[in-house]
Amino acid sequence: MAQKSDIEGKKIFLLRPHSVIRDDMLDQLIMEGYETYTLLDEAKAAKLLAKFPGSFMFINIDEGLKEEEWENYIRTIQKDPQTKGSRLGIMSYNQDHELMRKYLMELSVPCGYIQLKLGIHESTKIILNALDANEARGKRRHIRVDCQDDISSALNYKGDTGIYHGKILDISAAGIAVMFDKIKDFPPNALLEDVQLRLRGGIVMTNMILMGKRENGVHILLFDPKMTEENKLTIHRYIKLCLRKYIDGLKV
Repeated sequence: MAQKSDIEGKKIFLLRPHSVIRDDMLDQLIMEGYETYTLLDEAKAAKLLAKFPGSFMFINIDEGLKEEEWENYIRTIQKDPQTKGSRLGIMSYNQDHELMRKYLMELSVPCGYIQLKLGIHESTKIILNALDANEARGKRRHIRVDCQDDISSALNYKGDTGIYHGKILDISAAGIAVMFDKIKDFPPNALLEDVQLRLRGGIVMTNMILMGKRENGVHILLFDPKMTEENKLTIHRYIKLCLRKYIDGLKV
């Protein structure tokens, strides 16, 4: 039987990423279906690696600790039985060949030494290639996040027999799981036109297709493939907010 992590994929952590590249790189990794988080605390990062075995972490060694402290930090992760299965990579503007050799040859970081001077596009491409080669995304194409505790997210739909309100339970770039406030038996593969989603401060108006209904009454709705790029961006930003809330709320 496949493990849950094999299906959902591994968590990706960017530790102390440069502010000038953080948002662009994070956005791209999430849009490509990788469950990615940014971290600023080395101690919490190590605890998260222990909590989620086999995770990936790309470390910006230009900030935070001194270079020799980063080396010790990485060696500790590699030796600790709880974290030694983590797959680490280095990010840096430093192009010193001896420094690169140390991390690649002596410490044998499996995800390489990403030279940030190559630019954000090329750096992100290198990371994506490393993640793809290691099947970090799992069998799912999209990240699905739990948002049922978010009181600022909701669905509204005006059907033939009235207005329906729904609580969004989870969301991905492909669709949502929703619990409607009143019973409604939609026909199979029904097209719901002009569905309104409230996602924190963002509003999405789009058509949705009924994919199915679970025994507990939860409906699975898919987004219209022709949805506008603006709506896709709003959904993506909401997913990123949910990921941030989740990782900030973890007690480790």
